[in-house]
Amino acid sequence: MLNLTMSSLSNHPAIATPFDPLRRTIRPIGAYMLYGLASDGANLLAVDALQGYILRINPGNQDATVLNPQTHQEFTDATGLALQGDRLWFTREQGVYWCHLTDFQPQLFVTLPYPADGLTVWQSTLYVSCQKAGYIYIYEAASGTLITRFSNPGVGTENLTVRDEELWVCDRIEQTVYCMDRATGDVQFSILTPFASPTGLTFHKDAQTGQEILYVSYVQEEAYVRDQPNSDPPYELAFRDRTFIHPLHFHYNPQKNCTLSNGYLVEMNYVEELSPLDEIEIDNLEWRIALPVNTPRQRVLQIEPVGMPFTEELHEGQPIAVFKFDKLRSNQGGLFGWRALLELRCIKYFLTPRQVENIPPLPVEFQSRYLVDNDDLAMDNPLIRAAAREAIGTETNLLRKILKIRNYVYDRLSYGIKPHIDTPDVALKRGVGSCGEYVGILLALARLNGIACRTVGRYKCPAFGDRQNMPLEPEFNHVWIEFYIPGLGWFPMESNVDDVVDGGPYPTRFFMGLPWYHVEMSKDIRFEVLATPDDAVTASIGELALNHVRFYILGELPPPQD
Repeated sequence: MLNLTMSSLSNHPAIATPFDPLRRTIRPIGAYMLYGLASDGANLLAVDALQGYILRINPGNQDATVLNPQTHQEFTDATGLALQGDRLWFTREQGVYWCHLTDFQPQLFVTLPYPADGLTVWQSTLYVSCQKAGYIYIYEAASGTLITRFSNPGVGTENLTVRDEELWVCDRIEQTVYCMDRATGDVQFSILTPFASPTGLTFHKDAQTGQEILYVSYVQEEAYVRDQPNSDPPYELAFRDRTFIHPLHFHYNPQKNCTLSNGYLVEMNYVEELSPLDEIEIDNLEWRIALPVNTPRQRVLQIEPVGMPFTEELHEGQPIAVFKFDKLRSNQGGLFGWRALLELRCIKYFLTPRQVENIPPLPVEFQSRYLVDNDDLAMDNPLIRAAAREAIGTETNLLRKILKIRNYVYDRLSYGIKPHIDTPDVALKRGVGSCGEYVGILLALARLNGIACRTVGRYKCPAFGDRQNMPLEPEFNHVWIEFYIPGLGWFPMESNVDDVVDGGPYPTRFFMGLPWYHVEMSKDIRFEVLATPDDAVTASIGELALNHVRFYILGELPPPQD
């Protein structure tokens, strides 16, 4: 681990000045819903879909100028924007339009059968995305002739930009940016964005550094507590629009089939507060708590004790903190736990089914560990065995099999919080499950189909990258799974988070991908365990203590490197 103390944080590269152009969030005053980004070389251009303003935005000081004050009504509900010389292209409802920057008088170019979402232009070629049709249409910009079409890479509304031979697409539901071959439409790799609901993207050369920056705009709605003097109590829940522009940094590693993107320096605190509910006496108790681990997207810089010291041990190769109590009594109080300093990034793997066609067989040691029922998975239950067969049908490709299993579970389960986790047969029959129950069903169906997989987790930092240096507390813990592809390694897959549309199509943003706010603990072991020399502990952890989980986002990390 890096020898980095809390007192030396000011030297960490994530503690940047607010004027760092590579990590500056742009929030133009008076903007409500920014869609479709473009660059004129000196400034950014965007359309405010709510007001119809075409805004010229200075990325250095965030000032915005309305370019079309007399014609802004013609641009309300516009969602796509592209700049070609003195000609501005935009989409609105089912129409694709253009206008001159001198008069902003829209001219209809083409009408689609469904709403047009985003667009971009490259020399004589115009690209237009349409979610409802499921395609990106390619037109000859002078004549309006349809040349060809590509399938949309994601399932949401998409916006476009182009760079050389690359077509770049951001998908609002997928929370993803795709890099596609401009000629064939093949996806080269994909990138998770640090915030949800991206609505526009463009490449822009920064005037200060000369560096090319990929800017992405976002449109969200946030809840807040509003003062209401006429109510008693004088507060009410309200919602407001939230829009901003932020740089998207990424590093694509084709050898590892993955892309790292924006991340944050995060402090995580996990503390147990002793508060026994019943009369109890336990001698020589060891309280074991798993620790964060280094992964391709997570780097552990420092771990230190909170409340009382611990010894760090390895259990099956995984680090755990061991707190020792000579005597634990029912009237005993106290706090103990750990504090970790972490670098967390987004990661997205990109594999095609063809890449897993000729994989080696699963190692024998994996078969005995990751294909068995070792966690009340009900793998012998007739309902679960029938579901395992139905889920994959006649599919033989491992990657397609695990995706079909995920979608099968999503089709039959809705998310709901429960006080305890039921076995997969009970949860599947009920049709409602927590993240732990989603995981149980996914594990059972995958293992019955010969796919090695395991449970991982355990907490998510509240996903507010712009709320830095303030305490953030998650509402729940969280688990997901990893599945193993022989010869390639372990790949993450979210449990329930992508189950957002009844009946699909389901996004694949967190299929072989994780956002920056997931914290990965020691794997293949239980997160927290009580142990005594005679294994005489009858009380549960929940009966002995109340846990406290707190995060601090300390700063955004610099762009990822090799």
